[in-house]
Amino acid sequence: MKDLLKRIFWPILGMFETGEPAVNYKPSHRMILVVVGLLFVVLSLASAASALASGELGGLIPIVVFLGVATVVLVVGTLGSDSAVCKIWGRK
Repeated sequence: MKDLLKRIFWPILGMFETGEPAVNYKPSHRMILVVVGLLFVVLSLASAASALASGELGGLIPIVVFLGVATVVLVVGTLGSDSAVCKIWGRK
Protein backbone atom coordinates (compact mmCIF):
# COMPACT_ATOMS: atom_id res chain seq x y z
CA MET A 1 0.00 0.00 0.00
CA LYS A 2 2.84 2.37 0.86
CA ASP A 3 4.45 1.77 -2.55
CA LEU A 4 1.16 2.58 -4.30
CA LEU A 5 0.81 5.82 -2.33
CA LYS A 6 4.41 6.72 -3.15
CA ARG A 7 3.66 6.29 -6.86
CA ILE A 8 0.51 8.39 -6.59
CA PHE A 9 2.24 11.21 -4.71
CA TRP A 10 5.51 11.04 -6.66
CA PRO A 11 5.18 14.61 -8.03
CA ILE A 12 5.19 15.94 -4.47
CA LEU A 13 7.86 13.57 -3.19
CA GLY A 14 10.08 14.24 -6.20
CA MET A 15 10.55 17.86 -5.13
CA PHE A 16 11.99 16.82 -1.77
CA GLU A 17 13.77 13.53 -2.49
CA THR A 18 17.45 14.28 -2.99
CA GLY A 19 19.05 10.86 -2.85
CA GLU A 20 21.66 12.23 -0.45
CA PRO A 21 22.02 10.72 3.02
CA ALA A 22 20.17 12.52 5.79
CA VAL A 23 22.84 13.90 8.09
CA ASN A 24 20.79 15.84 10.67
CA TYR A 25 17.68 13.65 10.65
CA LYS A 26 15.84 13.10 13.93
CA PRO A 27 12.63 11.06 14.26
CA SER A 28 11.04 14.00 16.06
CA HIS A 29 11.29 16.05 12.83
CA ARG A 30 8.99 13.58 11.08
CA MET A 31 6.54 13.57 13.99
CA ILE A 32 6.45 17.38 14.05
CA LEU A 33 5.72 17.45 10.30
CA VAL A 34 2.73 15.15 10.76
CA VAL A 35 1.41 17.25 13.66
CA VAL A 36 1.82 20.48 11.65
CA GLY A 37 0.03 18.84 8.71
CA LEU A 38 -2.88 17.90 10.95
CA LEU A 39 -3.00 21.47 12.26
CA PHE A 40 -3.27 22.75 8.70
CA VAL A 41 -6.14 20.32 8.07
CA VAL A 42 -7.91 21.75 11.12
CA LEU A 43 -7.26 25.28 9.81
CA SER A 44 -8.75 24.40 6.44
CA LEU A 45 -11.82 22.89 8.09
CA ALA A 46 -12.25 26.01 10.22
CA SER A 47 -11.88 28.15 7.10
CA ALA A 48 -14.48 26.02 5.32
CA ALA A 49 -16.92 26.44 8.20
CA SER A 50 -16.32 30.18 8.21
CA ALA A 51 -16.74 30.42 4.43
CA LEU A 52 -20.00 28.47 4.55
CA ALA A 53 -21.32 30.66 7.35
CA SER A 54 -20.49 33.87 5.52
CA GLY A 55 -21.44 32.67 2.05
CA GLU A 56 -18.46 34.45 0.46
CA LEU A 57 -16.58 32.86 -2.43
CA GLY A 58 -13.35 34.49 -1.27
CA GLY A 59 -13.35 32.01 1.58
CA LEU A 60 -12.23 29.32 -0.85
CA ILE A 61 -8.72 30.77 -1.09
CA PRO A 62 -7.62 29.92 2.46
CA ILE A 63 -9.24 26.50 2.19
CA VAL A 64 -7.24 25.66 -0.93
CA VAL A 65 -3.99 27.08 0.49
CA PHE A 66 -4.30 25.32 3.86
CA LEU A 67 -5.28 22.01 2.24
CA GLY A 68 -2.37 22.29 -0.20
CA VAL A 69 0.14 22.89 2.58
CA ALA A 70 -1.39 20.11 4.67
CA THR A 71 -1.17 17.67 1.76
CA VAL A 72 2.49 18.42 1.06
CA VAL A 73 3.50 18.26 4.71
CA LEU A 74 1.55 15.07 5.44
CA VAL A 75 2.83 13.31 2.31
CA VAL A 76 6.46 14.15 3.09
CA GLY A 77 5.99 13.37 6.79
CA THR A 78 4.40 9.97 6.23
CA LEU A 79 5.78 8.72 2.90
CA GLY A 80 9.00 10.68 2.38
CA SER A 81 12.50 9.45 3.03
CA ASP A 82 14.69 10.78 5.81
CA SER A 83 16.47 13.07 3.35
CA ALA A 84 13.10 14.50 2.20
CA VAL A 85 12.22 15.30 5.80
CA CYS A 86 15.61 17.00 6.23
CA LYS A 87 15.09 19.00 3.04
CA ILE A 88 11.67 20.27 4.10
CA TRP A 89 13.26 21.35 7.40
CA GLY A 90 15.98 23.13 5.43
CA ARG A 91 18.84 21.18 6.99
CA LYS A 92 21.57 19.45 5.07
